[in-house]
Amino acid sequence: MDKDEKTIFLTFDDGPVQEVTPWVCDELKRRDVKATFFCVGENVTQHPDIYQRVIEDGHKTGNHSFNHLPAWRCSGKEYFRNIEMGMSQIGSKLFRPPHGQLYPWQMSKLKGLFSRVVMWDVLSKDYDKRLSAEEVFQNVKHHVRPGSIIVFHDSVKAWPRLKKALPETLDYLIGQGYSFGLL
Repeated sequence: MDKDEKTIFLTFDDGPVQEVTPWVCDELKRRDVKATFFCVGENVTQHPDIYQRVIEDGHKTGNHSFNHLPAWRCSGKEYFRNIEMGMSQIGSKLFRPPHGQLYPWQMSKLKGLFSRVVMWDVLSKDYDKRLSAEEVFQNVKHHVRPGSIIVFHDSVKAWPRLKKALPETLDYLIGQGYSFGLL
């Protein structure tokens, strides 16, 4: 993204889930921060009220497939069927591939389905059970720069690290004068 302005793009993958997403929305609202949530269609089906809250709070949403199917573990036909199932639940023209996995030949088809395929340059690694919340925060702190797209996860797996790392990260970024853009 534009590196001339001190704007970053905060994103969350894998939700919405009851245990984490409402808390994430509360933390963002407390600081008047907007983010983009790349949602899993199956979770949207299970938690339509939480998905609606994300939208009502002024955040953007993107498709993260129907059930987080990695491109490298299935046929192309199965992969695109899963993405299209996600499209039926998530009304967005943004897409982020699960695990960041794509074959080069898939990009042209994705560009026909979506206005933007969004990757990232700062992976918080909040899902990694071997890391502490402090290490997750430091990972973002050391790699963020103007224009960065940062990935956190509003998932149960990430929760033990996210509950400390996200508030600390938000306060740090705000303190450094970053503004938060939407994709």
